[in-house]
Amino acid sequence: MWIINFLPDWVFHTIFAIGLLGTIAGFLLGFIPFIKKYVLVIQVCSILILVLGVFLEGAMTDNKEWVARVKEMEAKVAAAEAKSQKVNVEIIEKVVKKTEYIKLRGQEIIKYVDRDIVKYDTRFAPGGQCEIPKEFITLHNKAAEAPK
Repeated sequence: MWIINFLPDWVFHTIFAIGLLGTIAGFLLGFIPFIKKYVLVIQVCSILILVLGVFLEGAMTDNKEWVARVKEMEAKVAAAEAKSQKVNVEIIEKVVKKTEYIKLRGQEIIKYVDRDIVKYDTRFAPGGQCEIPKEFITLHNKAAEAPK
């Protein structure tokens, strides 16, 4: 209800109090001759105001409960976001470590190729025997293995 957010709480308390006091006055002060003429009108109006006051008090209480629940959920979401940030950092660290491992492994393979496979350059010269060295095949198989 928008009116709960618009008006201060004391307005609803005042409406309830007026309805309660009017109802009590309507039933207890009916013996006074001046008020005796208007007892029915006072009672009906007071009961209607009392019903409105009870309704508004209940709505105000319900609204406060919902606001408390929203704050509680916001706190839980903030805690989950903080935990999520920590987990994201851990995941990024794992990815960086795996990337570094793959780069280092690639550098080792390049060094091996430069050092050990280059000696077979004469085989690939024009007129030479063109076969793939066993070292190259094993190196290719090592490169295709999944990182550990």
